Amino acid sequence: GEHDREGRLLTLEFERFFLVNLYVPNAQRGLLRLEYRMRWDRDLRLYLKRLDRRKPVVFCGDLNVAHQEIDLAHPESNRENAGFTDQEREGFGRILASGFLDSFRELHPEGGHYTWWSVPTGARERNVGWRIDYFCLSRRLAPALKEAFILPSVQGSDHCPVGIRLSL
Repeated sequence: GEHDREGRLLTLEFERFFLVNLYVPNAQRGLLRLEYRMRWDRDLRLYLKRLDRRKPVVFCGDLNVAHQEIDLAHPESNRENAGFTDQEREGFGRILASGFLDSFRELHPEGGHYTWWSVPTGARERNVGWRIDYFCLSRRLAPALKEAFILPSVQGSDHCPVGIRLSL
């Protein structure tokens, strides 16, 4: 109930899997919502695990966290900024450790791939960004993962599209 009023999650049930589309809360400047964000991550993990007991899960969206240092251009100067705190990174890590995988990182272990850039600083043109948009899936779907991609050349937002191709 605490999270429902924010309208941040949509779940679709398909024959072979659940698809969960998310817009994860941002901890905000000054980390004003970090405590709420940590409750969200805990409850999201429990929700995804509950679904996963019924059938595999694919979840995607703006997860508002750069999980690893290679997921942003300047990790050293962003250590305690929203989206790169130890708490947020650990929260996402706990979700993955509970039976899910980051599809893009699974197929692309190298850095330099981002999905969000600051518009006022012209960061996109210099590829100084953050990878905060994800497609994740139940580990048992790993053999079905054929492609995971980021489309940085698609304009129109400070984010770019991400996607996967599964062979089920």
